[in-house]
Amino acid sequence: MTRLLTWTPALYSLFILLSFSLSAQQIYLEKPANPSQPSADFVGSQVCVTCHQQQVADWQGSHHDMAMKHATEDFVLGNFDNGSLTSKGKINRFYRKGEQYWVNIQGPDGNWKDYKISYTLGWEPLQQYMIEFEDGRVQLIPFAWDSRTKAQGGQRWFNLYPDMTPTDEFYWTNTGQNWNFMCADCHSTNLKKNYNADTNTYSTTFSEINVGCEACHGSANQHITLAAKAEESNSTFEKVAHFGFDRDLSKAVSEWSGEQNRRILQPKQINKTDQLQTCAQCHSRRAQLNDTADHVKGSFFDKYRLSLITPELYYDDGKIYDEVYVYGSFLQSTMAEKGLTCTNCHDPHSAKLIMPVESLCLQCHVASEYTADKHTFHAADSEASLCVTCHMPETTYMEIDPRRDHSWHVPRPDLSQHIGTPNVCTSCHKDNDAKWASEQLAQWFPQSKYRNSQHFSVAFYADSIGHKEAANTLAYSSQNVALKDIIRGSALHRMGGKNNKNTTVALARAVKSDSVMIRIGAIEGSSGYEFADRWNILIALLSDPVLAVRTETAAALVSHYAEMSPKQKALLQPALDEYIDIQKFNSDRGFGRTNLANVYLSLGETSKAIEQYQQAIEIEPNYEVSYVNLADLYRSLDKEDRAFTVLKVGMAAQPNSSSIAFSAGLSLLRQGQNKAAQGYLKQAAEIGKTIAHYWYVYGLSLEKDNLMAASKALNHAFEVSGNSQHKYAQCEILARNYQKGAVAFAFEQCINQLGEFVPQQTVQQLKSIID
Repeated sequence: MTRLLTWTPALYSLFILLSFSLSAQQIYLEKPANPSQPSADFVGSQVCVTCHQQQVADWQGSHHDMAMKHATEDFVLGNFDNGSLTSKGKINRFYRKGEQYWVNIQGPDGNWKDYKISYTLGWEPLQQYMIEFEDGRVQLIPFAWDSRTKAQGGQRWFNLYPDMTPTDEFYWTNTGQNWNFMCADCHSTNLKKNYNADTNTYSTTFSEINVGCEACHGSANQHITLAAKAEESNSTFEKVAHFGFDRDLSKAVSEWSGEQNRRILQPKQINKTDQLQTCAQCHSRRAQLNDTADHVKGSFFDKYRLSLITPELYYDDGKIYDEVYVYGSFLQSTMAEKGLTCTNCHDPHSAKLIMPVESLCLQCHVASEYTADKHTFHAADSEASLCVTCHMPETTYMEIDPRRDHSWHVPRPDLSQHIGTPNVCTSCHKDNDAKWASEQLAQWFPQSKYRNSQHFSVAFYADSIGHKEAANTLAYSSQNVALKDIIRGSALHRMGGKNNKNTTVALARAVKSDSVMIRIGAIEGSSGYEFADRWNILIALLSDPVLAVRTETAAALVSHYAEMSPKQKALLQPALDEYIDIQKFNSDRGFGRTNLANVYLSLGETSKAIEQYQQAIEIEPNYEVSYVNLADLYRSLDKEDRAFTVLKVGMAAQPNSSSIAFSAGLSLLRQGQNKAAQGYLKQAAEIGKTIAHYWYVYGLSLEKDNLMAASKALNHAFEVSGNSQHKYAQCEILARNYQKGAVAFAFEQCINQLGEFVPQQTVQQLKSIID
């Protein structure tokens, strides 16, 4: 991998002139290997040592400093002295060749091979290791070193992905473990991915291998120049805005004040700061749109697309489920609303807490009002009495890495009773249920404004179970100004596919919102509307000042390109061109090339679409969507045989895909091969498990061959979805094939259940079929 370096001769001379002996503390910094390759404006953390000794000393050894390193004796923690780990009955070896570190592990072809370790990733509580390939790819091996102490269960090798096979996205040689795409932007400074789509290779570069000073402060070239001038003229450097940097990383609130009868200090003034957007680059779950835009001085959404509160990442009440890296949680909090920033609690250089955890909250929360007898009702100085235990519960990821939820939700076991979300009370008191916890809190906090109050999670839960009122509750939540923008945007996003008068009003207001997240949410939220209506809803967003908004809008509308007038096409084109650029930037992944193919297909450029689908399959064989879309394209061209061939290849490459198996079943149904189709449809339903539509279609396909199996499958679709149409379908096929015995019994059961959800007139219509 080519490493972009930072030292110009002039800067090197300046460093020598300004440097002096660090007698108080010895500071080690990794030296650039080749100072002759300059990186414009980025000067490197080495230059910062002279004037900022304490900050550099704090940074050294921090998670930022150790984010990525060359695999040398100074940085490798794992046991490579003929260490080993048995996984699935096979021995994996970790050893050294002189100063080099090597592993003998299973490759994608199933054979054991020797690979040289080039880089380390992370430091504690675990360290990962990376292998560099000739095509520029850097891949993470599946085995990590537990760097905790032996007393904590550490100092051992363990397998992060013990169940992965070569067909899985996160198998170590596949895209899910690719550093260039997945890790690099956050673990190194001034990173440029430099992916070549024609050759499918990388020439990724960075100014510093780890997260250096300029990763957060930005380019220091101007800062160094101004410092030198100030030294020469004996002027005051502090008078220069932001000390020559273009980012303000100060706290948003410089002074907090108490008010009578209030238990929490309030901000005197909330000032604009770039701190949150700077930290959010890496401490967020997001997609990257490019590596050129300024996400700090511009909109965060000009470079990244922040994930909203989706079921894949969060529970319905907004608490963390998957790894979300803080920012999405933080934006839900009252703390964010009040102007809290990262450095109110975390030292930016050491990344450690600025004070003991039990004291952090007492910076603003009056200590006398939050004692054990007044608030926690647990023994003082116990783990249970800490604020973070109840308000920032931990979830452990990567087996040994606990992360705290930064949404600071108030515990709501009353919600858990109704929507099944976890709560901190019963996570400790495992022998009790949510009802008990809710009653206990009612005794402790009889005047609480939270207990049994309205909460957005009810709307999100209604959507997750397909409740008939979901559209209305989501529309209401999206317009509730008491909710945080990320929640309102997420409510709009979940509105997708639903439309009524309330959703129309919600969308009309959303597209005019000042909040990027609300406008983003409106794009997917409008997906239930016919093209003409959707165009009228979204047209203003095609010229939105924020890249993610206008490009997602273009992506949402381009599928109707054939219906557009010349004027509409002209309005669409600029944002569509930008969307295409984003997909080209991400063309090292199957989704990027598949998205490009989808655009070309909408534009009527079929050959280009086929080419991009095929390339998506080639570079990422386990990405299932590309197979399904290409097969569907061949179907539309009346090439059903070719469509099924593509799907067979897809099933071999990704045998755990329910969507490919389902598409294969549909293809065979269209070809009149019902028996063969049923096998694939059954496979799709069983893999998909909770995808009701797969069970529904599978059930319908069985009607002529196995009526009771068909009834059972349709009933399963109903149980999964709660959709009365699935229950109606079950009753209808039983009625059509009515006969005494088991079928009659099943019909009576079915019709009785259906009667709980539909008018009696509907029930009578079905009964009339058997008369």
